[in-house]
Amino acid sequence: MEFLPLIMFAVACMVLLLGYPVAFSLAGTALIFAAGGIATGVFDSAFLLATPNRLYGLITNQTLIAVPLFVFMGCMLQRSKLAENLLESMAELFKGSKGGLGVSVAIVGMLLAASTGIVGATVVTMGLISLPSMLKRGYAPSIATGTICATGTLGQIIPPSIALVLLGDVLSSAYQQAQRDMGIFSPDTVSVGDLFVGAIIPGLCLVGLYILYIVIMAKFRPDLIPPEEEKNDNSSRVALSLFHDLTPPLLLIVVVLGSILTGIATPTEAAGVGAFGAILLAASRKKLTLEVVRDVCRTTTRVTCMVFLILIGASIFSLVFRGYGGDELIQSIFEGMPGGVFTATLVVMIVIFLLGFILDFIEITFVVVPIVAPALLAMGLDPVWFGIMIALNLQTSFLTPPFGFSLFYLRGVAPSSIATSDIYKGVMPFIMIQLLMLGLLAAWPQLATWLPDTIYN
Repeated sequence: MEFLPLIMFAVACMVLLLGYPVAFSLAGTALIFAAGGIATGVFDSAFLLATPNRLYGLITNQTLIAVPLFVFMGCMLQRSKLAENLLESMAELFKGSKGGLGVSVAIVGMLLAASTGIVGATVVTMGLISLPSMLKRGYAPSIATGTICATGTLGQIIPPSIALVLLGDVLSSAYQQAQRDMGIFSPDTVSVGDLFVGAIIPGLCLVGLYILYIVIMAKFRPDLIPPEEEKNDNSSRVALSLFHDLTPPLLLIVVVLGSILTGIATPTEAAGVGAFGAILLAASRKKLTLEVVRDVCRTTTRVTCMVFLILIGASIFSLVFRGYGGDELIQSIFEGMPGGVFTATLVVMIVIFLLGFILDFIEITFVVVPIVAPALLAMGLDPVWFGIMIALNLQTSFLTPPFGFSLFYLRGVAPSSIATSDIYKGVMPFIMIQLLMLGLLAAWPQLATWLPDTIYN
């Protein structure tokens, strides 16, 4: 009976692999195990009685209100054709430089990730816009597809990211639980703003490594990235066009993130400002039609319902998991590992990486993180560093063949002339870059913690 929580977790994963909806798989598995435990007298039904209070807490959670607002902002910006014009202007700016179009794709992908925060939307949008242009200019299919997949996953780490919003809420609860388990009653917690600030330096470093790889390949492998055309002489026209296309989205990003970093607004309030700004931007581009508003609202409702249904199912699952003593079991396993917190963290990162093949970041955030985070945080891990490591880890698993979600997103919009093997081959160097960034962050946690400590302390 001691390992019953782990058996329940394994059963839930098996049910998910059978293709059943995530929310119902989690809640259904938990309720079946709870019913069996009540019938045999090994489970206290009082844990299930806490479900209404837990759900009421979700409904009244101010942080989670940011989720539909950021989703609405991203969908509206996507429909405003932001990326198309920006990519054209950026490509003109870098025309004549080695790997100019590839660098443009990386930068636009970063800006689009910061604007939308949704990996699938970014990969599909960049695939439809930039893949034909890159192939037309002679880029090898592997380089073109790898660049698009990698930059599309930046939505996991570049704030304002939906993944960081959800991670911030879960880690906040886990941090408070870890403190209570240690007998510490402190109002200190970890906020979404902390994760946003902590993700800025690792995110920019990752983009810089992407660009460095593209430039090096353009210099030493002209067969994969051919030389660009002559530089456009009309630099003033290009600069004006770039200013016109770049200023509105960049201003919106600065306002949203700046208001959070300076403490003027909470992430939820900043998300509201971002959603309103996206409406104004779409209106300025004459894209704000009734059909667009209807489609954006439908998409936002669909995504939000999915997130909160999974959250409800995960809440029931975590209650039953704790009722069976799963949190104490996990903590005892971690503390008994040779190497202490290092080994425990490494094992958790490997498990999250592998689960990233079959589960979306939402399921991992709501199911796995609440199980392992309290024990690891009680062992002394910094919650901001831990959150950024998880986000980077999930971003890497999204790229890894054969099950990476980003690969399937691009495969769905890529022409049939692009072989799936080309996509797999193209992402391998970027996976190495991701692992390098994970290693750098593990070796120097200050990459994630320095900026939050500087701003908030």
